[in-house]
Amino acid sequence: MSIISLITGWPGLSGFGSASTAEDVTQGIDASGLTVIVTGGASGIGLETVRVLAMRKAHVIIGARNVEAANKAKQQILQQNPSAKLDVLKLDLSSITSTTQFAQNFIALNLPLNI
Repeated sequence: MSIISLITGWPGLSGFGSASTAEDVTQGIDASGLTVIVTGGASGIGLETVRVLAMRKAHVIIGARNVEAANKAKQQILQQNPSAKLDVLKLDLSSITSTTQFAQNFIALNLPLNI
């Protein structure tokens, strides 16, 4: 890919370029029946990932250190997409205790893990 393509957003061999959005990349995908864990889903790229996966009908588990911020993000998504399947579980990736508790809490949901 040339620097011109990067600057202009022209699509590369994949059909996507730097101007492509998450919605563009996932267009036509039906993720219903899939369970996805997204860490850092309360803001930034993580939030956009959660939003688009929920739009594509995936059941998204938001693993978040700041549960309050993640719940606010969840409510924001639900306002735009009331049928979104979203759960928030506490997860601090710097703590083995927290990651173990997260895993136990996820297992208790009795959901498959697809992504």
